[in-house]
Amino acid sequence: LIPETGRVVSLLPGVLGVPRLAVTLLQWLLDNYETAEGVSLPRSTLYNHYLRHCQEHKLDPVNAASFGKLIRSIFMGLRTRRLGTRGNSKYHYYGIRVKPDSPLNRLQEDMQYMAMRQQPMQQKQRYKPMQKVDGVADGFTGSGQQTGTSVEQTVIAQSQHHQQFLDASRALPEFGEVEISSLPDGTTFEDIKSLQSLYREHCEAILDVVVNLQFSLIEKLWQTFWRYSPSTPADGTTITESSNLSEIESRLPKAKLITLCKHESILKWMCNCDHGMYQALVEILIPDVLRPIPSALTQAIRNFAKSLEGWLSNAMNNIPQRMIQTKVAAVSAFAQTLRRYTSLNHLAQAARAVLQNTSQINQMLSDLNRVDFANVQEQASWVCQCDDNMVQRLETDFKMTLQQQSTLEQWAAWLDNVMMQALKPYEGRPSFPKAARQFLLKWSFYSSMVIRDLTLRSAASFGSFHLIRLLYDEYMFYLVEHRVAQVTGETPIAVMGEFGDLNAVSPGNLDKDEGSEVESETDEDLDDSSEPRAKREKTELSQAFPVGCMQPVLESAVQPSPPEPPTQRAHRHKYTDHQAVQRHRQHLHCSLTAGKQSFPAYSNPIDTGLKLKF
Repeated sequence: LIPETGRVVSLLPGVLGVPRLAVTLLQWLLDNYETAEGVSLPRSTLYNHYLRHCQEHKLDPVNAASFGKLIRSIFMGLRTRRLGTRGNSKYHYYGIRVKPDSPLNRLQEDMQYMAMRQQPMQQKQRYKPMQKVDGVADGFTGSGQQTGTSVEQTVIAQSQHHQQFLDASRALPEFGEVEISSLPDGTTFEDIKSLQSLYREHCEAILDVVVNLQFSLIEKLWQTFWRYSPSTPADGTTITESSNLSEIESRLPKAKLITLCKHESILKWMCNCDHGMYQALVEILIPDVLRPIPSALTQAIRNFAKSLEGWLSNAMNNIPQRMIQTKVAAVSAFAQTLRRYTSLNHLAQAARAVLQNTSQINQMLSDLNRVDFANVQEQASWVCQCDDNMVQRLETDFKMTLQQQSTLEQWAAWLDNVMMQALKPYEGRPSFPKAARQFLLKWSFYSSMVIRDLTLRSAASFGSFHLIRLLYDEYMFYLVEHRVAQVTGETPIAVMGEFGDLNAVSPGNLDKDEGSEVESETDEDLDDSSEPRAKREKTELSQAFPVGCMQPVLESAVQPSPPEPPTQRAHRHKYTDHQAVQRHRQHLHCSLTAGKQSFPAYSNPIDTGLKLKF
């Protein structure tokens, strides 16, 4: 008797062999699967789940045919259909799905992702296709008629599990108007309107193929919009007529497109459009950098990012060079952002294992309490010029947060608070972006000094600290870029793409810009106060980090480094250069001889699951 269905099933020895095994398998099937309308599962997927179950419980599996008979006897009304695109179709059981609370859902991630790549989601059209491209039009129009309603429902059902990793509801931002005072020769305002309309449709098409995870089709979209053709003459005056290009060519001839691409206002407008579009694509693919995503999706995004610049450069082979530089700079910032965010996500998942391991956390806290933070601060103070009290408060807060075995999300909130407090004195100032960059440099330098001390001491938890440091540095970068974007009113893609076009910006210009910025800031500061700027910054930072601003209560088990007496600290500053070198050599020798293990902790990152394959 099957309780969930009220049916009586005869378990024949010819099908299952042993009655006890039959009951066990029956219970496993009922615990993990259920009937549902309009959904399906690949037969191979279901059988692979069964083989994995047998392997875990050391059972002898039956063959696929016998297993299929059992499935049909338990879940009545199942139909078998061959679903998928040409060349990628598979047999599916139609009318069955994995239960939402089943642990098999974790195994589904990679398989659901592959199914989505093979089969485009059927969604309501958000735009009228600009043109048809071989292999692209099927992703937007007509495919529902070819495959039928049942396949449409199947594809949507198969993608539902994976949709939790994407933000498919995000739409393109509104594109601004082209601010142009004089028209280029041979063009009209109607041509500019046609360009705006065509480019909007083009960006909508790109967004749709990304939502459908059909990354390879973007190259064809670019080739169509920019009228790429291997047979195009060098002067770019004619194009090969085809059904794929006739519509777009009739709306805006390529000759006029090339003319418009030389105008500075068009360059600026298209760059802003790209920044908005690419930011939307990032938020679709990686809506939460800390949330686990399937490894197959991560690798697909990285491969996609690796191909973008080459695809775009090739598609624009007959377009003016200034437009190519502008477009490639924007897509490079997009690709770099995807690489950084997927790496950050990978680090986050590896770090979760460390943060949830009590013994590792205790070892990290023990090793951290041995670090000579007074010495670290002395060496870092010349570079960072950070207030001593502020650094000590951060040290104490870090130790307490570590001792509390905080989750990754709690650490993320702590890092965000640190960043906000550090940059608070610069809010509303033109120097905010530069202050943010300086904060990143100081954060990275100071954390490297702590890691150096742990290395020299052969700390047992060095591997864990190294992993955590990589994650926190990368996440702090993520927080800062978003904060700068918020303050400046730009997108993070635009912030990161500011210096993306390295060919267009010379080092001399960068130095000149930095110098003028520093000079203007100095003038501004002198108007506000007669105090030296470095002293005032220390005062502002000290006020920005009041006692206990990061944590309300400090537990007694936390052991912050004891402050040094002023006389002793002043005496240590009197070392000559020779004495400092000798002291450093002696410290290094003692640290190395005390370990005598050639830093065995370097193997720890592998133990924590950090296996970067990028």
